[in-house]
Amino acid sequence: MVSRIRSDLTRRALLAAMLVAGPFRAGAQAAPLTIFAAASLKPALDEIAAAWDGPVALSYGGSGTLARQVAAGAPADVVLLAAIDWMDWLAGQGVLEGAPVSVATNRLVMAGPPGGGPVPLEAAAILGRLGADGRIAMGEPMSVPAGRYAQDALEALGLWQALAQRMLYAEDVRAALAYVARGDVPFGLVYGSDIVGSGVSVAAEIPSEAHDPIAYPGAVVAGTAAGARDFLDHVVDARDVFARHGFAS
Repeated sequence: MVSRIRSDLTRRALLAAMLVAGPFRAGAQAAPLTIFAAASLKPALDEIAAAWDGPVALSYGGSGTLARQVAAGAPADVVLLAAIDWMDWLAGQGVLEGAPVSVATNRLVMAGPPGGGPVPLEAAAILGRLGADGRIAMGEPMSVPAGRYAQDALEALGLWQALAQRMLYAEDVRAALAYVARGDVPFGLVYGSDIVGSGVSVAAEIPSEAHDPIAYPGAVVAGTAAGARDFLDHVVDARDVFARHGFAS
């Protein structure tokens, strides 16, 4: 009798668990892959993810912020950053599966308003265009690679000391671009890819030799969902998409 009662209770418990979980459906959609990506990748990566055969959840931000989140255990399957040193730091935390791969490269420009015309990379010329209280938008150098590239370039060009007090720091490079696009600031230091389709113009090209190469590494996070490596390969293979959005491979 006791055995029969226990058996009946076990069956009831299993039935209750099935009712809570819901009926099993063959071919139910898999959980989406979660991709942490540098904000500057958004236009291209949105298109690349839309062509992926499966659900993808994209989370964009500054590379330093994303790297720290992944190292702290944030549930990312693939991470795509805008700086090799942040990816190297992340690899040193022991949270990546396999070696990072190169995804794309970029260039740094000074963005200006539509029809604003070029500006020489000289302190007097830039300050003259800024006026009494105009600012230059750029990413926060401590967490945004575009900001660090920008500061390094201005230092190499001998402009940082004259312009440092006129900087408006943004949480990522797309936010810096938005300041320019809205007319909040006369200039912004952003990536060449950010200019594509934005409505703003290139006021000055920043010499590539004035800063470290701008490269985007990608990696799979250890212990993540099946398909993460295939998605990263899909991103690497999308060179034509990156090219249309102003990147180089």
